[in-house]
Amino acid sequence: MARKRPKVNGLYVAALEVQRFFKKRRWRFCIIGALAAIRWGESRTTQDVDLTLVTRLGKESEVIDAVLGAFTERMPNAKEFALQNRVILCSASNGVGVDISLGASGFEEQVVARASASKFAPGYSLVTASAEDVIVLKAFADRSQDWLDIRGIIATQGRRLDWNQINRDLAGLCELKEDTTPVEKLDALRERVYRTLDDKSGDES
Repeated sequence: MARKRPKVNGLYVAALEVQRFFKKRRWRFCIIGALAAIRWGESRTTQDVDLTLVTRLGKESEVIDAVLGAFTERMPNAKEFALQNRVILCSASNGVGVDISLGASGFEEQVVARASASKFAPGYSLVTASAEDVIVLKAFADRSQDWLDIRGIIATQGRRLDWNQINRDLAGLCELKEDTTPVEKLDALRERVYRTLDDKSGDES
């Protein structure tokens, strides 16, 4: 009797499908958002896959056409939306939503260059942004769930994080929108989480 294969998370299936599409074209990319946060932090539920795809200025239309030719649009006039907002909203073949940000800045290129692969399940090795870059992206986005994800990453990675890189990159992004609030919130959160970790370490010793 054949052994029944364990069911694989549909998000992993969708992410791998898009990843293979990108790799076949030798496009530079990485997974960001919840899946990347789960890799470095704590498990949580999520409904879609978020990626950054480095796209040269002036090549957006060509890339968008290729993606929407292979994956299902999630809204009318998806190409026009993508051109205006630099985000392609589509679905993988299993119906899972996929958000593809078209990156062109120096920081986005660095995020992709620093990305690495990790096994999420047998046969599902996915390329995600680094822990430091996930923290920067989520702090800059500054949403409630983002701060929960950041807390989980700091608690899990502890002192291994490169705070010089995190502080430098986040400060640079915040300068663009002239708002240092994310920098201040991240400093405060880091202190709280590390204090908790130190207290636990003291209790165990």
